[in-house]
Amino acid sequence: MNLKKPEWLRAKASFTPVYEETLHTVKALGLHTVCEEAACPNIGECWSKKHATLMILGRICTRACRFCNVATGIPMPVDPDEPKRVGQWVASMGLRHVVITSVDRDDLVDGGAHHFAQTIREIRQNCPETTIEILTPDFLHKENAIECISEACPDVFNHNVETVPRLYPHVRPKARYFHSLYVLKRIKTLNPSVFTKSGLMVGLGETPLEVRQVMNDLRSADVDFLTIGQYLRPTPKHIAMAAYIEPEEYERMEQAAYKKGFLMVACSPLTRSSYHAGEHFARLKAQRQGQTR
Repeated sequence: MNLKKPEWLRAKASFTPVYEETLHTVKALGLHTVCEEAACPNIGECWSKKHATLMILGRICTRACRFCNVATGIPMPVDPDEPKRVGQWVASMGLRHVVITSVDRDDLVDGGAHHFAQTIREIRQNCPETTIEILTPDFLHKENAIECISEACPDVFNHNVETVPRLYPHVRPKARYFHSLYVLKRIKTLNPSVFTKSGLMVGLGETPLEVRQVMNDLRSADVDFLTIGQYLRPTPKHIAMAAYIEPEEYERMEQAAYKKGFLMVACSPLTRSSYHAGEHFARLKAQRQGQTR
């Protein structure tokens, strides 16, 4: 079934000189962004504000989640110089907040955890004032991966549950819902100072009751920040959409999430994991500082 995209879901194009600068610096250092690989609808707006989410560990993912536009196959060997180039890029852009994500690397013994940690350290060395948010895979069955990430101490740790557990076999066939919850809980247990974050796509056939149950599960894992946005089918080969969720339902979900105790909620049709991430983190940080005075 082909669904007509509603007018209120159309992102505004915003290709400015700053956008071109962001594109140039990313390409000059041989880096990749999930903004491009995943065909994010907000790329024009974000890059025009110097907000790009870098994707480390290559462009090829070892999984084939049915919602994701990132290429699947056999990855190239890990580039040991990549963390240093990421640090250089963050410094050259003068970023106050940076978001780093990666493909799944189930081929690696640690799932890429040490590469994440080294990237965090390089950013800290180059830009000690920059706050760092990472969006990681689940590191399924990778011993000590979460501990390695915790020791590197990102400011925000994000791992998306993506959808409700009933839909996992169809949407994330190689992932496990309760392991994703474990990852989020484990980070918070190891390092309570780290803000934790997770996200959901809607429009895949989930029910409002299932969404609210996921909210409960995430709060049980002490997750601080929730993002909810509309799933948009990248190509006809990807899993089909079930519905466009009306703006009024996002308002109801946001209200429900705050009532359940989330410190921050970003909930709208075009919300994505790193959309306005810097502004959201600044508000979270100010809120925490206000609570400790």
